Amino acid sequence: MNATQPNPTEQTTLWNGRAGRAWIDGQATLDRMFASFEDLLADTVRATSARRVLDVGCGTGSTTLAAARAAGAQGECLGVDISEPMVAVARARAAQLGSTARFIAADVQTHAFEPASFDLVISRFGVMFFNDPVAAFANLRRAASVNARLQVIAWRSAAENPYMTAAERAAAPLLPNLPVRQPGAPGQFAFADRHRVASILQESGWGEIDIQPIDASCAYPEKDLVGYFTRLGVVGQVLEDADEATRRQVIGTLRAAFDPFVHGDEVRFAAACWKIDAKARGQA
Repeated sequence: MNATQPNPTEQTTLWNGRAGRAWIDGQATLDRMFASFEDLLADTVRATSARRVLDVGCGTGSTTLAAARAAGAQGECLGVDISEPMVAVARARAAQLGSTARFIAADVQTHAFEPASFDLVISRFGVMFFNDPVAAFANLRRAASVNARLQVIAWRSAAENPYMTAAERAAAPLLPNLPVRQPGAPGQFAFADRHRVASILQESGWGEIDIQPIDASCAYPEKDLVGYFTRLGVVGQVLEDADEATRRQVIGTLRAAFDPFVHGDEVRFAAACWKIDAKARGQA
């Protein structure tokens, strides 16, 4: 497959710029934080005996690499992401590990995947950023073989994820230019509405849809906390342009806001997510 260049969009700019750089810098922390979801998706690869796996929104490659290990020597695992810098890191990781996993930088909404070329489509927090989610999942359906399985993890609502919104709540009085999340817009909580997600999948050619809530325990070293909230998310993006005095004030306020999640030398929180399962219907 040859990667197609995505059309310039806000998401393309974001993930090939500041957001992409922040995820690369925070790779080790994020991989540790979300390890339980990586394990869940790798278990699905093993349970389904899938050999041709597509990982959507693969980022720096951790989930794709885990899928490749689970699929074994005969497996073919492809990670796709709109962020060229993150894909470059993923390729370097695969080369270092001697993994068979491959990676392309492409827009899932428009990329010309080979029809019926995957037995399993997975994603860890990579499907909430589409400008046109129906088009994206329809394209994934065309790439999937009949009865191929889809399993993706997406966040539930902001209200159910106080850890993930703690930085925004605490910073809002200090950063008047902080963007306000729009319900349903591309972003972290775009798939909060279970019924909307089911409708998207039905319209795009997927059946046997099962959407279940899962709550996973996540943890990472406390020493990485300040780096996490000063680089990632909308607060991190705004802080990058803030003056030093504002940065010091915001950092102090935010660090205190995270106290309920700090336990000794670890940060711990519950991630409220959906586990979304579906099968490719007979007609692509």
